[in-house]
Amino acid sequence: MKGFRDFLVRGNLLELAVAFIMGAAFGDLTKSFSDLIMSIISRILGGTPDFSTVTVAGVNIGEFISSLIAFLLIASVLYWCIVKPMSALRERFRKEEPEVAVTEMDVLVEIRDLLATQKSS
Repeated sequence: MKGFRDFLVRGNLLELAVAFIMGAAFGDLTKSFSDLIMSIISRILGGTPDFSTVTVAGVNIGEFISSLIAFLLIASVLYWCIVKPMSALRERFRKEEPEVAVTEMDVLVEIRDLLATQKSS
């Protein structure tokens, strides 16, 4: 019983639950955004875009085209509203770590020292 309680209280599970809830809420947001974009496109083109009747060689691919457009809209919202700003913030607040230049000579000296300690053991 204690192990199960520890599992439930573990931070990863709580973070996963929060992420799931936020993902569901963000899903609604991106759906409404894609509906908004589609309505703007329909006003520009003069009608509601309906791809359900599109066929290629007798195969109906209209639903796929609609899903693809929705996917691309959602992916663009995710990229421009979450990924891009978070990358900029991460880059802005990233701590600069000094780079240690390791030369070939340093590696060879380290190998020599390791071999010397193995021989003496």
